[in-house]
Amino acid sequence: MTRATHSLPPEYFTELYASNPDPWGFTTSAYEQAKYEATLAALGRPRYPEALEVGCSIGVLTRRLAERCEALLALDVAENALTAARARCADSPHVDFLRAAVPAEWPPGRFDLVVISEVLYFFTPGDLAALAAHLAAALKPGAEVVLVHWLGETNYPLSADEAVETLIGLTRDRLAPAHQSRTERYRLDVLRAPA
Repeated sequence: MTRATHSLPPEYFTELYASNPDPWGFTTSAYEQAKYEATLAALGRPRYPEALEVGCSIGVLTRRLAERCEALLALDVAENALTAARARCADSPHVDFLRAAVPAEWPPGRFDLVVISEVLYFFTPGDLAALAAHLAAALKPGAEVVLVHWLGETNYPLSADEAVETLIGLTRDRLAPAHQSRTERYRLDVLRAPA
C-alpha cells in the first residue's frame, strides 16, 4: 500500500462525508463505542474547565466528552461533519464548534484537556511538529492530551505508531506519558503537562 506523502487536505474529508455521513461507523460500531468508553475511563479527572477536541467528526465522542467538560471547543475541517456534530450536541450549549484545518489553523486559548482521536496519522512529521508547538502554548499546568488511534494499515502519511511516537518525542520536554494502553485494534495514550 502506497502512503500519501502530504497531510490529507480538507477536501478529502469534505468529499468523504458527502459520500457517507458516517464513514467510520461512529454511531453504529461496537468497536467505536468500546473505544469511547476506554477513552473516557482513561481521563485523569472527573471534570475539565476548558477542553479542546481536534477532529470531532460528526460529534459522537464530542457528546460524551461534553458531559465531563464545563466548556468544550470541537474542531473539524469538514463543514458537513460539523453540521452533524452541532445537531448531535444541540442540547449542550457549553459546546462550541469551529471549522479549522489543524495545524495551520489553531484556536486561541489554553486548555485543561486536548483530545486528538483518530487524527495524527493524517499528518506529515512536519505538520506534527507544528501541532506540537501549538500544544506547548495551549496547555494549562497539569493539562492532559489524549491520543487514540487505530492500528490497522492505511494509505495515510503515517501509521498510528509512527504518528503517536513522533508527537510524544516532539513534546517530551513538556508532556509525560501518564497512561498508555493497546488493544489489538487501537492504542490509547494520555500525556500530562507538569502541574
